[in-house]
Amino acid sequence: MTEQCARRLVVISPVRDEAEFADVTLRTMAAQTRQPDLWVIVDDGSTDRTPEILREWSARLPYLRVVTRDRKTPRAVGPGVVRAFYAGLETVDLADFDYLCKLDLDLELPPRYFEMTIQRMDAEPRIGTCSGKAYFRDATGDLVSEQIGDEMSLGMIKLYRRQCFEQIGGFVREVMWDGIDCHRCRMLGWIACSWDDPELRFVHLRPMGSSQVSIWTGRQRHGFGQWFMGTGLLYMTASALYRMTRPPLIVGGLGMWWGYVKSMLAGRPRLEDRAFRVFLRRCQWAMLLRGKRRAIGALDDQGAATWDPERPSPWAAETSAE
Repeated sequence: MTEQCARRLVVISPVRDEAEFADVTLRTMAAQTRQPDLWVIVDDGSTDRTPEILREWSARLPYLRVVTRDRKTPRAVGPGVVRAFYAGLETVDLADFDYLCKLDLDLELPPRYFEMTIQRMDAEPRIGTCSGKAYFRDATGDLVSEQIGDEMSLGMIKLYRRQCFEQIGGFVREVMWDGIDCHRCRMLGWIACSWDDPELRFVHLRPMGSSQVSIWTGRQRHGFGQWFMGTGLLYMTASALYRMTRPPLIVGGLGMWWGYVKSMLAGRPRLEDRAFRVFLRRCQWAMLLRGKRRAIGALDDQGAATWDPERPSPWAAETSAE
């Protein structure tokens, strides 16, 4: 067995009422050239055909395990997804695995996705989390990029090196968990990234931010997440203005900005991690002044001097408290 084949991958998928899309994700996972050693799908109280679909596929895929949660569990995008993820993680001895992926069940994956992302992580030990890029189909069937920056791994398909996931304390159980994790990676000298290579592009079958109620609600939720994380108003405004130029035009960016401002005016809580907020603001100012690519490149270069994959997690107490 080669060293790469000996490296073990566990995938955890929180799912609720995904009968419309789940079969596509399951089929494209089964076609992967590098399949997971274990795939835990957490059915978080589905009331549609999702349980039936999962039963059918669990009989076909020997590495697939289904965990079922109480149907009375309230739906909560963000923290609810993270709670379901941890319900799956609690059934796994993470020490048995080298890589961990959080995967949504509304994706269409290219066949070499895991083979290629793991190869890249093997080639660069400082990559702590990574992904390909998400595209969605517009009304004409054309693929359109969701335009997520290269400095982030994408929340619907985050692949982690196990040591990195443990060192950053896992996921914060709140909206914007999938932004906080990447910044925590960079704080500790890890690299967080995504690549827009044709063989790593995947199709997001449900447009980003539309999984609960509406896109407007989803984008306002994103704005609250930015407020909670500690993003500054100027950076939020610049980000929202850019998003107004992307589908859905105007509405998406405006919803993000209003969600942020509404949270600010209401005095909603923020992440209680001053060191993180200081790092985040420094990073965002650098991106505004120097451009995102140059600013992140400089931070990643600086991180090489402080990176230590064996250091204790600064957020270990937070994780145990959750």
